[in-house]
This record gives sequence, C-alpha cells and structure tokens, in this order.
Amino acid sequence: MKFRDWFELVRIQLHREEGQTMAEYGILIAVIAIVAAVGAAVFGTALSTFFTGLSGKL
Repeated sequence: MKFRDWFELVRIQLHREEGQTMAEYGILIAVIAIVAAVGAAVFGTALSTFFTGLSGKL
C-alpha cells in the first residue's frame, strides 16, 4: 500500500459521519447527567423538605 493510498483512507475516514452522531449523543447524555447531579446536590434537601411537607398536608 502506498502513502497516497493511506492518505486517501484517512481522508475517507475523516469524512464519515456515523461515529460523530454517537459521540454527540454521548456528550449530550454526559452533560444531562452532570446537570442532574449538580441539581440534586444543590436542591436535594430543599426538595426533600418540600415533599415531606406536602405529604404531611395530604
């Protein structure tokens, strides 16, 4: 295989889009998980107190 063939193979692989979509979904899921974890840490006790008070009123 010549250098030109390797270069063409790399060029074709860089223009493929199938793997990019999976990477984008992975990044999106990671961001959502981080936001959910931060939200639970910040608002966890306040939400627990709110739902405890709400269940007491029912």
